[in-house]
Amino acid sequence: MRKTAVLALTAVLVVAASPAAMAWSALGHRLVGELAERHLDPVAGAQVKLLLAGEPDPTLAGVADWADRLRDLDPAEFKATSRWHYINATDQSCRFEPARDCPDGNCVTGAIERQRAILADRSQPLPVRRDALKFIVHFVGDVHQPMHANSHDDLGGNKYQISLRTDLAPEAYARNRYVDGVMGTNLHSVWDYYILGSAKLSLRQYAARLDALPWPPMPADGPATGPMAWAAESCRLVDARHLYPQGHKLDIAYLDAYRPLAEQRVRQAAWRLAQVLDATLGD
Repeated sequence: MRKTAVLALTAVLVVAASPAAMAWSALGHRLVGELAERHLDPVAGAQVKLLLAGEPDPTLAGVADWADRLRDLDPAEFKATSRWHYINATDQSCRFEPARDCPDGNCVTGAIERQRAILADRSQPLPVRRDALKFIVHFVGDVHQPMHANSHDDLGGNKYQISLRTDLAPEAYARNRYVDGVMGTNLHSVWDYYILGSAKLSLRQYAARLDALPWPPMPADGPATGPMAWAAESCRLVDARHLYPQGHKLDIAYLDAYRPLAEQRVRQAAWRLAQVLDATLGD
């Protein structure tokens, strides 16, 4: 089979062969946790340390991708919570309707609210509150990734196939689709992994760079506006900033062009996460 045919075939098989795509890679989620923890008030910071005591990495960054790692740690729990990572507007607009788009609270916005209530309830067992904290850290990151609050009829970009020329090695599960510097992937994965990953910075380096900047503009400022407003922001960005490319072949130019927006969403997520945890755990 010719090499071009192989690439075309692997692109077609991306959705079927890859795991259900999660928002931001481990790097993106850990950046959200790291930046948020740096700006917690002292009481909230102490509560976070108490709740995460005994974790292999007892920091918000250390648990930020736990909800994705449930795929391997606890497959049954991962399956039960898989709908909590995203929200899709079924009427092709960014006007999310909870009853329609988040039935029984089974979407990212409903999960944030539900887990926050558990975290705030001091009568709950500590392990239950610990898991609630870990879910919140992850889902606040998720809702700020534009492809996780989408109005396009393609599973948040998972069905929008991309041939990406990149020198960034793919994650382990996707290595068989990386041929001669070209990755057969989809737009969702481009936003999850390649935009931030292609900066080629460590967590410490990236966090230092982003933390040196002032907090970004907050279109719907503060936790009182709620996760649904944050989801609507993400959704509106998709079309307003033309995140869907004209074609299906991308290279570093696309990644470089949209990295500032991705970094802004990471910083907005971190700011809001810190505010939520201060309000829930702080003085």
